[in-house]
Amino acid sequence: MPIQVPQHILDALTDVDMPRLPPDRGTSETINISGLRLPLYRADCLIAGSGAAGLRAAVELARRGIAVAVASQSAWGGTSACSGSDKQTIHTANTADRGDDFRAMAAAIGAGGAMDADAAYIESVGSVRSMASLQYLGLPLPQDPLGGTLRYQTDHDDVGRATSCGPRTSRLMVKVLAEEALRLSVPIYNQTTVLRLLVDGDRLHGAICARPQARAEGNPFGLCLFAAPVAVLAGGGPGELYRDSVYPNGCFGTLGLAIEAGLDLVNLTESQFGIGTRRDGFPWNLSGTYVQAMPHIYSVDAEGREHPFLADYYRSTQELASNIFRKGYQWPFHATRMLDFGSSLVDLAIARETAAGRRVFMDFNRNPLAVAGDRAFDLDRLDPDVRGYLGTAGATQALPIDRLRHMNPLSIELYRRYKIDIAAAPLEFAVNNQHMNGGIAVDIWGRSSHPALYAIGEAAGTHGVTRPGGAALNAGQVFGTRAAEHIAATFATQAPAEPDRFAEAALPRLLALIGRPGAPTLDAVRDEVQARMSDAAGILCDAATVRRAVQDARALNARIADHGIATDRPSEAARAIQWQQMALASEAVLTALDHYIAAGGGSRGARAILDPTGDGLPVSAQGPLEAVRFRRERPEDRDRQIVLRRNDNGFRVTERPTRSITQAERPFFERDWPAWLTGAIYRTASDRP
Repeated sequence: MPIQVPQHILDALTDVDMPRLPPDRGTSETINISGLRLPLYRADCLIAGSGAAGLRAAVELARRGIAVAVASQSAWGGTSACSGSDKQTIHTANTADRGDDFRAMAAAIGAGGAMDADAAYIESVGSVRSMASLQYLGLPLPQDPLGGTLRYQTDHDDVGRATSCGPRTSRLMVKVLAEEALRLSVPIYNQTTVLRLLVDGDRLHGAICARPQARAEGNPFGLCLFAAPVAVLAGGGPGELYRDSVYPNGCFGTLGLAIEAGLDLVNLTESQFGIGTRRDGFPWNLSGTYVQAMPHIYSVDAEGREHPFLADYYRSTQELASNIFRKGYQWPFHATRMLDFGSSLVDLAIARETAAGRRVFMDFNRNPLAVAGDRAFDLDRLDPDVRGYLGTAGATQALPIDRLRHMNPLSIELYRRYKIDIAAAPLEFAVNNQHMNGGIAVDIWGRSSHPALYAIGEAAGTHGVTRPGGAALNAGQVFGTRAAEHIAATFATQAPAEPDRFAEAALPRLLALIGRPGAPTLDAVRDEVQARMSDAAGILCDAATVRRAVQDARALNARIADHGIATDRPSEAARAIQWQQMALASEAVLTALDHYIAAGGGSRGARAILDPTGDGLPVSAQGPLEAVRFRRERPEDRDRQIVLRRNDNGFRVTERPTRSITQAERPFFERDWPAWLTGAIYRTASDRP
C-alpha cells in the first residue's frame, strides 16, 4: 500500500527558504580612477557566483584559512537555486549494487566522448566525498532502512546512480552550503556583478564590478574594485544566449568574462536541449516523472484546433506512449534517438510544431490518444521496460495525473507554488536550451589556462558530448573542493594584487562600451543574439546557416566594439556590459560549431547536423523525413576537443586530444604517499588544460 506523504513534508521540500544575508560589510577604502571615486574591497580569493559550486569553493577555502569573498549578481537567484534540471541529482557510486566501481562510473560520465578521462575519474571518485559532506551539512538525501542511498536511473545512466530530494534538490544544496558559508563568516556581496578581470600576464589583480549600493555623485554607474590575486569563476552557464531557454532570467554566466580575459575555451559545440516550460512563465525541465506519467501531448493552431501530432510520428499507440515515458530518463535531445522511432523523435516533433506556429501542451488528465487504426492506450500494452518500471513503482492508476501524484507528488506541488495547477489544466511547453557542456578549459584542479583563474560548475568545460543526469551538479561540488585545495596549497606563491594601475587602463575601455551615437540598444542586441542562437544553433543545424550566423555575430561584435550598447540610464551600464559579453559568447559558440561542421563533424549530443547526403534518416509513421537527414558522428571526433581563444582577428580555433589515464598512473600507496605529504601533487607539470 502506498504511503501518503503529509502536506507539511511536501511543503518543506518545495518551499525552501534561503538564509538571510547579514548586513553588507562595506569598505572604508576608496580609489580615484578616470575621474570616478570607487569603493575598494580586498580578499585573498574572489569567487564570481553564489550557486552550489561557488559556495562549495567558498566553504572549502574558508576552512583552509583563505580570506575569500563571494560576488553574486543575485544571491540565491541563479540556476542552482532556481532551475529545474538534471541539477536535481547527484551520483552515489559507492552504494550501487550492480558491480559498479569508480572506473565504471567514470566511463559512464565520459561515454559520449570529447571528455578528458582524468576529469571523469575525478568526478567519479569525488562524488562520494561530495555526497557525504552535503549530508553532514544537512542535505536530506533519501535512504533505505539499512542506510543505503535511494537511487534511480537518469539520462545516459544504465546503472541507476542518481538520487534526489525532489525537484528542489539543488536549491536545498545551495541552502546548506550557504548556511555553512555564513557560519564561517564568508562575506557574500549581493547585487555585485563582475564586469572585467584585471589580468596582467600570469598575474591577476582583481576585478571591476558593479554594485547598485556604490552609486553616488562621483560614481554614477555604481562601479567598484575588488583586489584579489586569485579568482574562481562559478557564475554558471550563458543562459541568456537562447530565446528558447529554460534558464531563469538574467543568467549571463562567466563565459564572456573568460573570453575577455583571454582564457582557453573548450567544447563550446556541446550543449543540452530538451522539453521544458518556457522562461517567460515558470521555467522548469519536464523530465523524470512528468513524462513517465505519460500525459497526452498535443498542439493548438491559431484557430484553436487541437492536433495529436505525435500520432503522425509513431506507428502504434504502444510505441508513442512508451517513448513519451522514456523521455523521463532520456530527456536530452540526441540525434541518434530520432532513428528507429526512438524517444528524440518526440523532441523533433515538438520543435517542428513550434516552428510551424503552433503551441504545444501536455494534459495530465488525458492518456495519450490512440494512433489512427490502432487500439486505445492501455497500461497492459506498453513496451516491456515501461510496463516493468510502472509495475515496480506501483504507478498503475488510470490517469496520468494520478500516476504522477503516486510517483512524485512534489512535482505537482512545485507548479502550484507558481499558480499553475497541472492537475486542473494543460501545461504549455517547448524544446529549450538547458545546459552548456563546454566552457572554460581547466586542468585536474579546476585551474584555467591562466594560473590565477579557476573555473568550476557550468562555467567549466569539463563535460563531454553527453553526461549522466546529475553529473553537472556533482562536478561543481567535486571541482569546487579541488580548486579550493589547490588555491590553499599554492597561495603562498601568489604575488599581492595591485589593482590601481591595471584598473586605470581597463576602466576607460569598459566605459567606452556604454553607448555612443549609432550604438545598438540593449533590447536590439538581446533580440538579435537570442534569435540567431535559437534559429541557427538549436537542435537542427546546417553548414550554410551556421556559417552565415558566424558572419552576422562577428558583424554585431564589430558594431559593439565601435559604438558600444545604448542605455537609457546609468543603472543599465552593467547590463550593457553583460550583453556585450553575451554577443562575444555567441560568436565563440558559433565559431566552434562552424569549425566542427566544416571539418566534417557529424551529429551527436545536442544537435543534428543536417546534410542532404547524410546517412542518418529519421523515419516517421508517415514515411522518411528527408528534411531531417543528418550526418552521423565520426568515431575519431570522440577523442578530441575543439579549443578556442580570442585574438585580434576574432577567435583562434585549434584541436587537442582528450587527456587519458594510463595503467602506469594507477595509484600505489608507498610510492605516492610522499607526494601527498609534501604537496607535490599540486605541482605536477602535466595538469594544465
